[in-house]
Amino acid sequence: MRTKTYPTFNVKLLLLGIFLALVVIFVFRSSSDSSPASSNEKSPISGKEAVDDHEKSTSCESTMTCNKIPTSLAKALIHYTTSTITPQQTLKEISVTSKVLDKKSPCNFLVFGLGHDSLMWTSLNHGGRTIFLEEDESWIEQIRRRFPTLESYHVTYDSKVNEANSLMDVGKGPECTAVGDPRYSVCQLALKGLPSEVYEIKWDLIMVDAPTGYHDEAPGRMSAIYTAGMMARNKEGGETDVFVHDVNRDVEDKFSKAFLCEGYMKKQEGRLRHFNIPSHKDSSNRPFCPE
Repeated sequence: MRTKTYPTFNVKLLLLGIFLALVVIFVFRSSSDSSPASSNEKSPISGKEAVDDHEKSTSCESTMTCNKIPTSLAKALIHYTTSTITPQQTLKEISVTSKVLDKKSPCNFLVFGLGHDSLMWTSLNHGGRTIFLEEDESWIEQIRRRFPTLESYHVTYDSKVNEANSLMDVGKGPECTAVGDPRYSVCQLALKGLPSEVYEIKWDLIMVDAPTGYHDEAPGRMSAIYTAGMMARNKEGGETDVFVHDVNRDVEDKFSKAFLCEGYMKKQEGRLRHFNIPSHKDSSNRPFCPE
């Protein structure tokens, strides 16, 4: 999620638009809550009325303080407008996920990968829980020093890109299409060493933008894509929105279609695919992929 950079203008324009919209909402609420009723008639003010007016004024001031833009969002806005390094996703790609977040946040958002866009995702899910899974421990430490509020965990991937074809065959077996908790799965594709809370939380959104995956000896995204799909199917009720980035690459293209299912795909924008996967726990007869 951090190896590539793109022109800053479009991404900054999106971020500015989002945060300015938030500012307008907060200001509007503050103004509407604090505006006193107007009157053309003047009348004497008793002591009690004066006290009431003072309490109303204090209440208005308190309301205005509560409705100002949160500090975390302000910091994110300042960071992205002053940084020369921006997220590698394009404006249109980011917009696909941000529209879903706009409807569902605050929510639970799991992201495979920790990068220059992590602060943005956390800010767009303000008030929710966003967790990042990263393969590079040194990179985690760098990001933690800059953004200590981000919640991230180190993850080890056993498979490599050059094993993708054999793992695709493995994934077609009954042990991999049976819905269940990935940590107890006997499927070779399932990630079993993730932090316990990753398995226990009901995720509303999952983004697969890691591991590296761009050369044959690099960790591939086969297991991350499979596990994201299985978490969505194993969820107690509801649907999970799953996003896969870099679908221009062979692994991301084939594995997202096979294990997140073309029938569940809602949209593709550039190199990003959006899938909406329903729970399979409440319907034992539901096929792994829709027919």
